[in-house]
Amino acid sequence: MEVMLTVEGLEKSFKDKQALKGISFDVRKGEIMAILGPNGAGKSTTIRNIMGIMYPDKGSITFKNNTGNEIPRHKIGYLPEERGLYKNVKVMDILLYLADLKDYPLKKARESALEYLKTFDLEGKENTSVEELSKGMGQKVQFIGSILHEPELLILDEPFSGLDPVSQELFKEEIRNLANNGTAILISSHQMNLIEEMCDRLFMIQRGEKVIYGTLDDVKTEYANFKCTIYGQNDRAILESIPQVLRVEQKDDVSVLFLEKDVQPAKWVKELPDRLVVNELKINRISLHEIFIDIATDKNLLKEVGEMHA
Repeated sequence: MEVMLTVEGLEKSFKDKQALKGISFDVRKGEIMAILGPNGAGKSTTIRNIMGIMYPDKGSITFKNNTGNEIPRHKIGYLPEERGLYKNVKVMDILLYLADLKDYPLKKARESALEYLKTFDLEGKENTSVEELSKGMGQKVQFIGSILHEPELLILDEPFSGLDPVSQELFKEEIRNLANNGTAILISSHQMNLIEEMCDRLFMIQRGEKVIYGTLDDVKTEYANFKCTIYGQNDRAILESIPQVLRVEQKDDVSVLFLEKDVQPAKWVKELPDRLVVNELKINRISLHEIFIDIATDKNLLKEVGEMHA
């Protein structure tokens, strides 16, 4: 798969604090790549370096064989976390203005804008001023502005923040459509359930350093294996005595058993002790949310069953 964006050995410091410590990753044509990390990890600094809002102290950013000032910014779409549209400007005017900044043909932009407004349930709003829109509507307009010029690389910083479930589905569908049509997408979000549902690969940083990089399946396989959730009142000592159980977490009558890496779930369930109280039982892999929390809080509990540093 063609690589559209390459970040190599990126370093950036602010006064006496090093925000980025030699991070490297790439984004490929037609894929949805997530960049994750807790607040202050270095995500926004990375994105701003890619966008040319600031420049790295060391390292390189390459977009289709172009680096530095040679990167064609008009081929990149960007939805910043800090939303901002001119309040007293009509929707169509602001969209055409954004398209013009990207050297996109205005006639084509107008036609595409009307189609996008229809797609995002904003049909008939083209002559409405931005200040009359709800927060969610304004976010849709800004999203349209980031994709109207048909970017080859699209960077989305917290695109789902503040959206209702229906609007989230619209955004997800359009992001998938863009990826299916070849757009390389780099997305930053704290909503792990949406990232887990949408992304092909992920890159996670903590304190400016890479901690995870790979496909979601690879990360889950390498970082942590299965967990078993048991609903029923059980003594902790009984649960801890079960073979291949690394750790037990209990709250009321719900017990979560974190299992060894190479456990075979079907065989393991058959060997559970008869005295165990089981009203309901489910086995699944550790979620991306749990991996994120483990890293972000420095608990390092899941590292007992493996690490992903691809």
